[in-house]
Amino acid sequence: MYPHERSLVERLKDKPFTILGGSSDTDEKYKKAIKENNITWPSFWDGGKTGGPIAKAWAVRGWPTIYVIDAKGVIRYKNTRGKAMDEAVDALLKEMEGE
Repeated sequence: MYPHERSLVERLKDKPFTILGGSSDTDEKYKKAIKENNITWPSFWDGGKTGGPIAKAWAVRGWPTIYVIDAKGVIRYKNTRGKAMDEAVDALLKEMEGE
């Protein structure tokens, strides 16, 4: 998963796009994953348990959960991965260009 996210960050570096990661791992595992997987995008630690405050607010029930959110903050896609994620992001960027 991380290689695909890195490729999106690189491909879209000059576009209005960001990835925001989150983790329910222990603080130690979270910090280790950030370093070992070269995670350069913003990421948050959700308290070290699956029922952390952010997971509760967003109704996360499984890991990983992926949301693709448009420029207005509306969840437009959920749990898209790989090529489908690229297509979803590209469609939203194209939509923004038309506004």
